[in-house]
Amino acid sequence: MKKYVLAFITIYSLNLINAQETVIFPDQSSVITTGVPFMLIAPDARAAGMGDIGVATSVDGFSQQWNAAKYAFSETKSGISLSYTPYLSKLVNDISIGYLTYFNRLNENSAVSASFKYFSLGEITLTQGPDDPGLNVKPNEFTADIAYTLRLADQFAMGVTMRFLRSDLRIDQVDPNANAANTFGVDISGYYQSEEEAYNDFNGRWRAGFAIQNIGPKFKYDDGGRENFQPTNLRLGGGFDFIFDEYNKLGVTAEVAKLLVPTPPVLGFVDTIQEGDTEPNGEQDPNEPTIIVEGQDNDVSFISGMFQSFGDAPGGFSEELKEFTWALGAEYLYQESFAFRAGYFNESEDKGARKFFALGAGFKYNIINVDLSYLFSASKVQSPLENTLRFSLTFNFGDGEYDEY
Repeated sequence: MKKYVLAFITIYSLNLINAQETVIFPDQSSVITTGVPFMLIAPDARAAGMGDIGVATSVDGFSQQWNAAKYAFSETKSGISLSYTPYLSKLVNDISIGYLTYFNRLNENSAVSASFKYFSLGEITLTQGPDDPGLNVKPNEFTADIAYTLRLADQFAMGVTMRFLRSDLRIDQVDPNANAANTFGVDISGYYQSEEEAYNDFNGRWRAGFAIQNIGPKFKYDDGGRENFQPTNLRLGGGFDFIFDEYNKLGVTAEVAKLLVPTPPVLGFVDTIQEGDTEPNGEQDPNEPTIIVEGQDNDVSFISGMFQSFGDAPGGFSEELKEFTWALGAEYLYQESFAFRAGYFNESEDKGARKFFALGAGFKYNIINVDLSYLFSASKVQSPLENTLRFSLTFNFGDGEYDEY
């Protein structure tokens, strides 16, 4: 009988202890973070004026940023484009993004292109005391890439872009072990553009595009540092051109995008009764290791991370849908010489809360295109580009040398 009582007391005590074990996890953000996020910022005024869309819009000099496959549909032989985007202009005046592109159609079926994007974080003065004159440093990041585009059919082309990336943000005067991070990436893109078709009151043309951008290995700034994912991104878009007559055209475009990067899991620990306590203390002790409470481990390779990103959100399918951004844009073109643009961009409140309206305009004189855009934030989280005027310039050479088909 005593054995049965002893067994009962033991089982009861174990159950009581288990009942006092509590899974503790703090409130954590599920916003996906990557290295070099500047690569996702629209550097050109035309795309910015339509809500940061460009994967399925008609070809222009800045197609390298969005979808290099569009160059196969350029009626211009070649072009050089440059743009300037102030960043955080309400706070400072020396942070900006500069972008330079070049493209050249080799023949009816192929084209080559290249670009250089430079993100300057301005000048920072490091001091060690009030009498120290300080040391000026200039953190920066840049990418340099080349692309080849091949027309696989009259109405469809694909492009491949190779990219070198350098991020020099760690300051070696502060951390002697810091180094500039270097890595590479690849874009794969496709673009479809139908022939002009006649409808009842207008002619029309369909457009569609896709791009998987920044496919490449993770990188870090020092041997013991954390590895950073590149902002691998999937873009899908479609649009339609309303061609009312030879002078007036209206293009409307919609786009969705998703980062192909693992969602951070919800981390926590099992809070147990420690020696000398009568109940869990709510604090993580050395013998209480961190565990994944919800979601999946994101310490994976970049390839595994791309596939995992479609089903690893801690909140399930509903949270996965929140990781898609969407944008709508429109462009009115008069006589191929004046353009007026408008757009809207939306991101979930739980995934960054970027929401903004955009306006833009474009002018063409002879071989020169000038584009401007302006952003109005529609979110409680203020955009770094709010009330910022972006400027782009394109020089077209051999305009009309190629036909669309």
